[in-house]
Amino acid sequence: MTVVEFLLLLLVAGICGAIGQAISGFSRGGCLVSIALGFIGAILGVGLARVLGLPEIFTVRFESTEFPIIWSIIGAALFVAVLGLFSRSGETSA
Repeated sequence: MTVVEFLLLLLVAGICGAIGQAISGFSRGGCLVSIALGFIGAILGVGLARVLGLPEIFTVRFESTEFPIIWSIIGAALFVAVLGLFSRSGETSA
């Protein structure tokens, strides 16, 4: 994998993480957080798809590396939603 392919992979992961944050409605952090969420979402999403027996719907291929776009977005949205549930502990109800 070349440097350009790696940078493109980071860009795609960042976009997927940002879309996942937008879907879940909870956003904290900037570009690096979105990139991390994109990769975590890809791991969670592909794992969930394999457990349920679902195919990879849309992937982007960089040389020998495939990145699952749809499952990354779904996994990132689920992960951010769970993080949002646990990090709202500072709010009190009247």
